[in-house]
Amino acid sequence: MAAETLPSQFDVVILGTGLTESVIAAACSRVGQNVLHLDRRNYYAGNWASFTFNALLSWIEEYKNQQEVQITESEQVWRSLIDEGEDVVPLSSVDSSISNLEVFCYASEEEEKEEETKAPLTSCQPVNAETVSEETTGDSTEAQDTVTGDDTTASDAKTQNEEHKVSEPKEEQHTSDISEPSQSQEEKDSQPISSPEDPPVDVEKKITYQKLVKEGRRFNIDLVSKLMYSRGALVDLLIKSNVSRYAEFKNIGRILTCRNGKVEQVPCSRADVFASKQLTVVEKRMLMKFLTFCLDFEQHPEEYQDYTEKPFREFLKNKKLTENLQDFVLHSIAMVTQQTLTEEGLKATQHFLRCLGRYGNTPFLFPLYGLGEIPQCFCRMCAVFGGIYCLRHSVQCLVVDKASNKVKAVIDTRGQKISCSHFVVEDSYIRDEQRQSTAYRQISRAVLITDRSVLPSESDQQISLVTIPPLEPSAPAVRMVELCSSSMTCMPGTYLVHLTCSSSGTAQEDLAPVVSELFHVSTIPGEEPSEGAEERSKPAVLWVMYFNMRDTSALDSSSYSLPSNVHVCTGPDGSLGSDCSIKLAESVFHHILPDEEFCPPAPNPEDIIYDGDGPQAEGPGFEESANTEADKSQAEEEGAAHEKSPSTESSDPAEMDSVTQQAPSDTTPSSEE
Repeated sequence: MAAETLPSQFDVVILGTGLTESVIAAACSRVGQNVLHLDRRNYYAGNWASFTFNALLSWIEEYKNQQEVQITESEQVWRSLIDEGEDVVPLSSVDSSISNLEVFCYASEEEEKEEETKAPLTSCQPVNAETVSEETTGDSTEAQDTVTGDDTTASDAKTQNEEHKVSEPKEEQHTSDISEPSQSQEEKDSQPISSPEDPPVDVEKKITYQKLVKEGRRFNIDLVSKLMYSRGALVDLLIKSNVSRYAEFKNIGRILTCRNGKVEQVPCSRADVFASKQLTVVEKRMLMKFLTFCLDFEQHPEEYQDYTEKPFREFLKNKKLTENLQDFVLHSIAMVTQQTLTEEGLKATQHFLRCLGRYGNTPFLFPLYGLGEIPQCFCRMCAVFGGIYCLRHSVQCLVVDKASNKVKAVIDTRGQKISCSHFVVEDSYIRDEQRQSTAYRQISRAVLITDRSVLPSESDQQISLVTIPPLEPSAPAVRMVELCSSSMTCMPGTYLVHLTCSSSGTAQEDLAPVVSELFHVSTIPGEEPSEGAEERSKPAVLWVMYFNMRDTSALDSSSYSLPSNVHVCTGPDGSLGSDCSIKLAESVFHHILPDEEFCPPAPNPEDIIYDGDGPQAEGPGFEESANTEADKSQAEEEGAAHEKSPSTESSDPAEMDSVTQQAPSDTTPSSEE
């Protein structure tokens, strides 16, 4: 179906394909609502998107070249569509949620003689995406066509992941498939997603900028850096809705911290605490006693009631924890600020501890191919249940009924008037004149490509979460996620590093000191650290991007001057998890459909019984035959799962499960329920 022939009536029109909007789209479509899902961009997920390296360079160039579109040119088009008794609310045509974007390349610019290379970059100058040939536009979606039903799903539109789409998880390091027999190492080697650790890269061979561009499709670079708490709202929703079948996940292997310029591992589980070499015997006992208290602190209010209005740090001091332990708990376990109140700090610590052991010995999971996969998974569910998708297609204005002060229709960028009962929109489409306040919080972000891990180990193919306490009293704490090539986010021989903190200045001002503290940043592309220098032990930065992202998570419906059936979805917040976005999606859904269940489980394909008038439903015994085969297949899978299923609470890495794999035995409701 071409975009020009869109139906003229929908129950819900959604503008923007970020996580919150995509969850709402899936939830509405799942319960039978007619959903039209649009985005002015040529890619899915908005500020939650993942890009290949080449596509990211194109995105950077588009950002620098974007200019305000003249509304007056199109005003005559929609003015002719407005009837008496109707008013118009125009929407913004430009995304201003990203600011202060700076890019620097430190990789060698040496050209490989045997290959045709791109033009070299000037040292330490912002990257010019024009140096990348037109092949970079291959990652853009052909969004002129509309996605609907089972024919084409939302994920199909993202071509950089065309060859990665999976419906059943495969065995991968730190994950196991409880529905399939154990595989030999040779079988694992043949699987592109489940490849074992990459062989060591020759340290003498430099990684040039041309190499990064050539291998650009092996990168999946997220605009927002988050992890998934194993007992968080997002994981619970993935399990409940059966959307987890569309993605694969990898455990975060270790939690690190940077203290006094040294990176070391944080002991968070019982085994880690007693195996730690950073803690004394006394500190180990103190930490275990405190963590045990935090697990059920509500049962002992007398322990903390005098500190409910005081900072968590003061409570930790009162518990006689050493400075060493206070830093571990505050920054690496609770992951809160110096100003966080005691009760909130205790809840954060408790949540961390309760997430331990569900899928591994840390509380976190990460989706293979990047966080941008998750919104696309929900878009796929929406499309499967009849949702219609169209990229590079936006809404110019809302048509408001003056009598009821509700939106009755929208006018798209093609000049078509589309009626709807509810309109859901991403915050970046709202104009300043429709806001009660234009003061926003900001998130500072940095994305680095480096040549090795900040803490090399025997098993380098693991994801690390690094917490960095403030370098100065006035500076913010920084969160760092280091991704290896087995996470399918970077090429072998490199690491993808994400840094995030609350903004006190520009992203470069906030994060450049941390980058200099942990990494070697050369002044000349390809320069090696001097012999004997401390810099030689640090990973080298090959490429870095700094930018600020608007954080509107503190806003609610009272922050906008809009009709009551317009629901605004805020963008990513600065926290490590995604609970804020999922709770907002559920709240908006219940406002639209108060009597419906939020994201009920989608049926498994083998459970669907075709009883229509089509030829495949004809003939005696069809339903009985289909059921027999489905039941047989299900019984075989359940038998294999029963024989191999490990304990849900196991912390043994050999017994770790992915979200999809735990669903049958843990949280996912059965078909009988």
